[in-house]
Amino acid sequence: MDLLALPPNLRVLLGTSLLGCVAGVIGSLAVLRRRSLTGDMVAHAAMPGLCLAYLVAYELGIGRDRPAYFLLLMSGAALTGLIGSALVTFLTRWTRTRQDAAIGIVLSTFFGAFVVLLSYIRYLPGAHVAGVDQYIFGQAATLLTADVWFIAGVLLVSIVTLAICFKELKTYSFDADFAHSLGWPTLSIDLGMMAALCLVTVVGLPLVGILMAGMIIIPCAAARFWTYRFGPLLVISGAIGAATGVFATLVSAEYFVRWFGFDPLAFGYNRKALPTGPVIILSGAAIFLASVLFAPRRGVLARLIALLRLRSRTATENLLRALYELGESQLPRLAPHQLEEIQQHRRWNRGQLTWALRRATWAGWIERNADAIQLTASGHQRAAEVTRIHRLWELFLISGARIAPDHVDRDADSIEHVLTPNIVGQLEAMLAESGRLPRTAATPPQSPHVLTGGNDPVGTLSPGGG
Repeated sequence: MDLLALPPNLRVLLGTSLLGCVAGVIGSLAVLRRRSLTGDMVAHAAMPGLCLAYLVAYELGIGRDRPAYFLLLMSGAALTGLIGSALVTFLTRWTRTRQDAAIGIVLSTFFGAFVVLLSYIRYLPGAHVAGVDQYIFGQAATLLTADVWFIAGVLLVSIVTLAICFKELKTYSFDADFAHSLGWPTLSIDLGMMAALCLVTVVGLPLVGILMAGMIIIPCAAARFWTYRFGPLLVISGAIGAATGVFATLVSAEYFVRWFGFDPLAFGYNRKALPTGPVIILSGAAIFLASVLFAPRRGVLARLIALLRLRSRTATENLLRALYELGESQLPRLAPHQLEEIQQHRRWNRGQLTWALRRATWAGWIERNADAIQLTASGHQRAAEVTRIHRLWELFLISGARIAPDHVDRDADSIEHVLTPNIVGQLEAMLAESGRLPRTAATPPQSPHVLTGGNDPVGTLSPGGG
């Protein structure tokens, strides 16, 4: 495929998607190392290099239409970006300066130098300051075929390097001290990661501008809501970065309106003045917000649903245990109990009690006749299981944590609903070995304290109790 024959918008689409992919992958390493703001620092530190390189081109008479012009500006940006990264490393390793303070010092100093140099360039005769201004917000429309191939090469080298050094980078990203104890050259790894971050930032300046930091941070931040594993995190980060580039390009180039029939940003006739760089960041922010809300395990809605389910299950299990304890002295007979009696047995929130009654009825665990509530056979079995887990934890707190018997009920009430079968089995084995569990595991042990509502501790239960 000859990229020279492609329309400009398609070249921009390829360039922004490839840049987003490589920025997401390399940025993940920085985020995991808690160096998210390093990309922002590099973007600001590269700006004085652009100005200095522009001054060199101005003195040598190198115009913007010559290939050496772009190469010279990128070299200057990369040089000062690397110097800024080296200064941060020096300040954090060999002085008492914290990393966030070191980044702030370098960022503000280099950006101040950029403003001074830019002001100087404005007053040079014949100088075109627009050649430098475009790197502040980016100008993706100026992307050339060579730029697309260069970004693709950076992505390819990054993927190959990650594949070769996957184990080392994974270990260093999560535990640098452990990697150092293995004898690995952690300083070289750190400098290599910083150099890769500088390279990606400098490459992205013509497209995204000084906002390149967002393209480095946002994909990984969004991907962490979708996975806990290192490998999938890199893949998802790259995919999110590429998606932001594609979406932003489609919006900026009016393809989104043409294909889908509406304008997501409602810019209308001012669309021609809409820069691609900021739209890329806004697109990434939208994906991040969607990840925060809708991620299946770590998203806000998923956590809210899980919390509501836990509260519902907790209230239902508390109701079953209350019914079991109220009728424990009458077993194996399943006696009905009045709603007022249940309310006096423990403190209830009216809404929680109402929902617990409905949920237990739907599950077939209780039968209601007016205000009389009675456990069914399956409900009695479930109630006995809940009560057994509760009392096992109480016995563990008394024998293992040395907590007084009259203080264990509330602690057990808060933890019994999240105990896994494996933990329950370990509790049973531990208590049986110590002689604290003389009965079979099929029935609840004796309550170690006076039950709420005035019931005395009961003795042996019938096997039919669960």
